[in-house]
This record gives sequence, structure tokens and C-alpha cells, in this order.
Amino acid sequence: MSPVSFVIILLALSSLDFWQGKRKAFGVATSGGPKMHSRPGYYGMLTALWCALPALIVFFLWWTLSDTILVKLAMQSLSGKAHEMAPDRLNLWVNNLRNLVSGNIVYGTVDPALQAAADRYLGLQRIGQAALGVIMLALALAGTSAIYTRIRPAMRARNHVEFIIKMFLILCSTIAIFTTLGIVLSVLFESIQFFKKVPVTDFLFGLHWSPQIALRDDQVGGSGSFGAIPVLAGTFMISGIAMLVAAPIGLMSAIYLSEYAGPRFRAVAKPVMEILAGIPTVVYGFFAALVVAPFIRNTLGSTGLDVSSESALAAGLVMGIMIIPFVSSLSDDVLNAVPQAMRDGSFALGATKSETIRQVIIPAALPGIVGGLLLAVSRAIGETMIVVMAAGLSANLTANPLQTMTTVTVQIVTLLVGDQEFDSVKTLAAFAFGLVLFIITLILNIIALVVVRKYREQYE
Repeated sequence: MSPVSFVIILLALSSLDFWQGKRKAFGVATSGGPKMHSRPGYYGMLTALWCALPALIVFFLWWTLSDTILVKLAMQSLSGKAHEMAPDRLNLWVNNLRNLVSGNIVYGTVDPALQAAADRYLGLQRIGQAALGVIMLALALAGTSAIYTRIRPAMRARNHVEFIIKMFLILCSTIAIFTTLGIVLSVLFESIQFFKKVPVTDFLFGLHWSPQIALRDDQVGGSGSFGAIPVLAGTFMISGIAMLVAAPIGLMSAIYLSEYAGPRFRAVAKPVMEILAGIPTVVYGFFAALVVAPFIRNTLGSTGLDVSSESALAAGLVMGIMIIPFVSSLSDDVLNAVPQAMRDGSFALGATKSETIRQVIIPAALPGIVGGLLLAVSRAIGETMIVVMAAGLSANLTANPLQTMTTVTVQIVTLLVGDQEFDSVKTLAAFAFGLVLFIITLILNIIALVVVRKYREQYE
């Protein structure tokens, strides 16, 4: 029986324990004794939690540690051969062992020692899974018995349940915080390794981006220029064009749907507009490459302008269309959340509808609108597929949106794809770009918080 089956059985037992605990609490409450401290549902919930939580903790430990332990025990069958191997050779053996156990070995002959280690791994795995099932069942029954036999009026079941839920929420928050911290530290550590090989000033203020590095001393064509200015300029230009399209159209459509449109039109128009958010970005990329870019090239090229087949303008326009629903939907929700009393008060003072929107509703909803715009900017900066298909991969430092440009996210993908060594300068440059992107996003968040705090203090 697989470990997943153990979890399914455990959840079924927990459901049964919930109803049994609730039923017993009902019986105690109706027996004419003292008043119960908590509602019967809390007693059932506490019984179910004590049935599931200890067993789930053991299951989680097995799920995370079993492979490492089984690999170490299986490698002991090599009879000292593992101690004689170099670290790289040993890692290769471990990978082959995992592939053989999972059935991913595609070649015909298998080393007898490796096959013996795999057989030992599978044998220990079966024993471990059987022991896991017994331990989980024993813990579930013990937890259930410990709570079920103690159900009485003086038992503070609600307090215990709320404490367990509170600890679970704290654990989730801690995981989120440490995950964010781990991401930041990992990017920071790899970026430091990059800046040890490339000066910070050359990266931040360099005007030429060519990350090709010569793999051999006699190889030519690897200049290794890591100036980030062309890539950052392309990111800001394409994102700026997208926001010039999405911000006014999204905000104006939100104002119309919130303040002017009737209920029938709003019920149809808003879902239709939000369909744009569900279209895959690769579809937008095809649309930009096959429709928008040729249209821009043919239209502006006929006037004598030099227009590339792939341009920042085409990518920015299509990206702006893609993020219109982010601005429109969030702004519409925020505008509808403005109290009707503020509208009525403005009308009572003689203001027209347009004056009320400009001077009352939009300022009151500005924190939420800024939040929606910030989300749209983050979406634009992080977009990759549209830029690859419509703007290209060339890092050109130009102010002409009709030329080919690239963005930070596209370069990160490009740098991490291929057979590059993980500690090479070319690969580490992706982490440096990630750090720069993180700092840019942090600055945008700080600006948004300042705006939100200013207007929140004014209208609360």
C-alpha cells in the first residue's frame, strides 16, 4: 500500500472521529449534567485533529527524509566501494540508483553492484512503508482515545482547537517568511559571486551587453561584456509602453463600469473584459508577432521610418492589452467599495457626476488604484513570452521603440538555458539581474506604500 493511501485512510478516520466526538459531546450535554464549555462541534474537531496531526507529522518526516536515509543504507551494499569513489563519481552513482529505482534507466546493461543497491533500496522501502502504516495507525488511535475518553463539560475544547489553528497559521506565516528570506539570500549569495568576477560599476553602468564567454583559451567570439544598461532600458521602455496602454484604458473602463454603466451592460461587459486575463501569454505572443508587428512595420515603414521586424512598440502594445484586466478589475472593485454616502454628500453640495468622480471617488479609491497599477507594473516587468516573440533577444541601447530590444526576464531565461556551468560568469549574471529586479520591485512597493498611507490618512 502506498503512503498516499495511508493519508486517505487517515482522513477517513479523522472524519469518523469528528462525528463520534461530536456525538458523544451531544450525549454529555443532554444528560442533564453541568453545562458544556464548548459547542459539540469543537469536541468533534478536537478529536479529529488529534487523530490526524500526529500521524501527519510522522508522514511528513518520512516523506522528506526517507529517500536520503534509504540511499545511504542502499549504498552500504557496495562494500566499501563508495568510500573509494570521488565525490563526482559518487553523485553519479546516487543519481543512477535513483533512476534505476524509479524505472528511468533506458540503457540495456546495469552494473551488478548498482542493481544490488537498487534491490536493497526497494526492500528497505517496502519495510519502511509497512512500518509507516503501523505507526500512523497507532498514533491515530492513541490520539483519538486520548481525547475521546476526556470529553466532559469542563474540557475547554474550543480553546484547544483555536490554539491548534493559531499555531498552524503561525507556522504558515513562518514558512512564507523563511521562503522569502531564502529566495533573497540565495539570489544575493550568487550575485556576490558574480560581482567578485565582474565589478558592480561595470554591470550597473556598462553600455554593452554580450554575455558570451570563451570556454577555452583558443576560442574566439566570447567578449564577455556585462553592461546591464541596455537590458534595463529595454525593460523600462516595454513596460512603460504597456502601462501607457493599460493604465488609461483600464482605469477609464473601470470608471465607466462602476459609475455609468447599467447593471445589465455591466453583467456582460466585465466578464468579457476579464477573459483577456485568462488568455495564455503565448497566444498574445503569436498575436504580437503575426499581427501587430507586421502591421506596425507596414504602416510606419510606408512613411519612411526604419522599423524592425521585431520591435519594443509591438511587444509593449500587446503587453498593455494583456494587463488591462488587472487594472480594470481591481480599480472597479475599489471604486465600488467607496461608500455611497460620499457620493450622496458630493451631490448634496451641488457637484456634478463627473466632479464627484474626479474630486471624491478617485481620491478616496486611490490607494486601491495604486495597488492595481503596481500589480500591473509587476506583471509587465515579469512578462517573458511576448517579449521573446515580438521584441527579440538583442540588447540594443536605443530610445527608438521601433527597434529590437530585450528585457531582464528574457535575459535571465536565456542565461540559464543551455549547458553552461552553474558557477560561470554567464550563469551568475542571471542572479545579478534577479537581484536588480528585486530591488526595483521593492522601490515600487515603497512608493506605493507612501501614496497609500498619504491618502488613507486623509480619508479615514
